[in-house]
Amino acid sequence: MKKITPVLLAILDGWGIGEPWEGNAIHLARTPNMDRWQASKPATTLVAHNGAVGLPEGQMGNSEVGHLNIGAGRIVYQDFTRINRDIENRDFFKNEELAKVFCHAAGQGTAVHLLGLVSDGGVHSHIRHLIALLEMAKQQGLAKVYVHAFMDGRDTPPRSGGEYMAELGEAMKRIGVGRVASVCGRYYAMDRDNRWDRVSLAWQAMVDGRTQYTATDGGEAVAAAYDRGENDEFIKPTVITNNGQPVGTINDGDSVVFFNFRADRARQMTHVFIDPDFAGFPVRHRPRLAEYLTFTVYEKDFALPVAFPPVPLTHILGEEVSNHGLRQLRIAETEKYAHVTYFFNGGREAPFALEDRALLPSPREVATYDLKPEMSAEAVTGELLRRLADNPYSLVVLNFANCDMVGHSGIMPAAIAAVETVDRCIGQVAERFTELGGVVLITADHG
Repeated sequence: MKKITPVLLAILDGWGIGEPWEGNAIHLARTPNMDRWQASKPATTLVAHNGAVGLPEGQMGNSEVGHLNIGAGRIVYQDFTRINRDIENRDFFKNEELAKVFCHAAGQGTAVHLLGLVSDGGVHSHIRHLIALLEMAKQQGLAKVYVHAFMDGRDTPPRSGGEYMAELGEAMKRIGVGRVASVCGRYYAMDRDNRWDRVSLAWQAMVDGRTQYTATDGGEAVAAAYDRGENDEFIKPTVITNNGQPVGTINDGDSVVFFNFRADRARQMTHVFIDPDFAGFPVRHRPRLAEYLTFTVYEKDFALPVAFPPVPLTHILGEEVSNHGLRQLRIAETEKYAHVTYFFNGGREAPFALEDRALLPSPREVATYDLKPEMSAEAVTGELLRRLADNPYSLVVLNFANCDMVGHSGIMPAAIAAVETVDRCIGQVAERFTELGGVVLITADHG
């Protein structure tokens, strides 16, 4: 039988190529392994934004898009692009699933609640899509439309939320429908690491109308958060009130449209709404909703209606490796586990035949990863080296999360430490693969 050469595909999440300056952590860090390989091994530069990865022009890349394109081996036109096109050609306003939600609410006189990230970051959502929803709601004759605004500050400047809230307010006034009902940072509403204490605060704001802070409108909520020293991402859940009463809690008979098009940070909140066995935190009352519609498939097990179902991808890398009877491993820590599995497999939840998966928990003892820039890279490295001793994998897809997750903090010493951790760990893994006679491919999903 022909011996198969093992291949390592190492994805250094967020390791970009940029001009050397005092704001470039990769340039400032000590990276002897990457420096040596770039000087002595075949290397090239990849474009991971705009149309090269199926995004609109002017749109930066991100982890999800990068892994999807790498795994597919082709340009994959993103949900973001598809939705934009539907708005431009007006097909958006004929969407059957959206129409079903709006028509039901209009007929029953009930409320529709629009949940999602309010920014133009284009990574998880886009404010343009929210405004299109408001336009469609007006066309359908709705009177009660409430926005539960999750603020960004991660894929956008840290204090740009006031501008987005002003843009949303102007759109509501122009269209003639809609009101902001709650405001909170994505840190709370869009957690993906089972930190249910955060999610519970956002849930209580939207459903129970119970929060530490209240405001009379979205702009006031954001401004007050800035006065407290909170950037957009970390705005504490705030309920919008009128005469001391919440203007739009989510109640029995209401409908919800979650307009994030990226799945990973929308799953946990969706679980709370739809899972009667949910036990992450005590739920005082789970509204009996008429409809719960998501923009894209957040998780196949949810069995929810979807406004923009996926376009199936075939003959992707993981599938072809499996079809040839070869073993493969996907390994990452929690923050990037979905990327080397779900996204890399073209939106497929289940592993392919002979596909093993290894998940190492991301640190939970810190609130933000600048406080532990090494994250779980050493644990990922150790687990991979252990598995290589016992398993003849033909393909290993590895992700180191540090550069992306710590880089987002903007804390330069932590970002430098993250880069140096990744360089050290990939050096250990590459050395072992070389000893096994394997091929090492090092890339990034975005910069």
